[in-house]
Amino acid sequence: MKKATVVIPNYNGEKYLKDCLEALKHQDTDDFEVLIIDNASSDGSVPFIREHYPDFKLMVMEENLGFAGGVNAGIEASETPYVILLNNDTEADPHYVKALIDAMDKDDRIFSVSPKMVQFYHRELLDDAGDGYTFTGWGFQRGVGQKTSDPAYDKPCAVFSSCGGAAAYRKQVFDEIGLFDTAHFAYLEDIDVGWRALIYGYKNVYEPSSVVYHVGSGTSGSKYNDFKVKLAARNNIYLVYKNMTPLQKMINFLPLKTGQAVKRRFFAKEGFLKAYEEGLQEGKEKKHTMKKVPYRLSHMGNYLKIEGMLISNMFVYIKEYLKRH
Repeated sequence: MKKATVVIPNYNGEKYLKDCLEALKHQDTDDFEVLIIDNASSDGSVPFIREHYPDFKLMVMEENLGFAGGVNAGIEASETPYVILLNNDTEADPHYVKALIDAMDKDDRIFSVSPKMVQFYHRELLDDAGDGYTFTGWGFQRGVGQKTSDPAYDKPCAVFSSCGGAAAYRKQVFDEIGLFDTAHFAYLEDIDVGWRALIYGYKNVYEPSSVVYHVGSGTSGSKYNDFKVKLAARNNIYLVYKNMTPLQKMINFLPLKTGQAVKRRFFAKEGFLKAYEEGLQEGKEKKHTMKKVPYRLSHMGNYLKIEGMLISNMFVYIKEYLKRH
């Protein structure tokens, strides 16, 4: 049996597929297989894959299931201990897969491993070095916009969660904590599943020896648009509702409200205030339909660690923001 399955969700991404799939053919390990989940693409993705990459497995969905639904189909179909989720708008370094597998092998309490993601068109800059989340309700890409040569991002470390665009996951843990939440459709679902893993006492780590180059917004098309802003705002409400205990919600009430106020000002300036407000409203209306993580007294120590991470991540966010500006 292979060690890992690389699951690639694709929706109308034909223009990215050659770079993505060719890089996987030139990895320095063959201890993996490739499974492409096509979310009912209307471009030439499916015939392109069938013609040029017949050795890669392909599952064609009847409708667009979004990122969460697509990768869940891939996770469930895989038969390997590890699952590596990889966006179609990427190009993996030859050591990418092996480095992720080696990192996962080090500790069976590791749920996910996040690689060093580098900006595709500006390879001197980082795109992501593991994801963070703050007590103000802000999710962020650790290291985004920082120099790839910065030694601060050259060492493995614990992170809040891993970016679902290129991370490895331990498949058996999904049986305990659940798969990606399809209610998210897209955005913040990777932070949600990473948060759940922390509650259950698992680890999410960053491994800089695994490198992947990422275009970014390859499916949605831009950094900010009404679709992304609305879904991210809605899903952020879901995150807090599902994963925070009542005590945490009380402790973080003012920081969370402050975080929303700052976001309102930002999106008003960018022209997306209406989408942001609609997302918040939808989140508030539908949050009670979400499945909350069951509270267990045995998880109390994990909740305390998570609260510490939420606070410390605020300082990481501020530090990196000031460095970029």
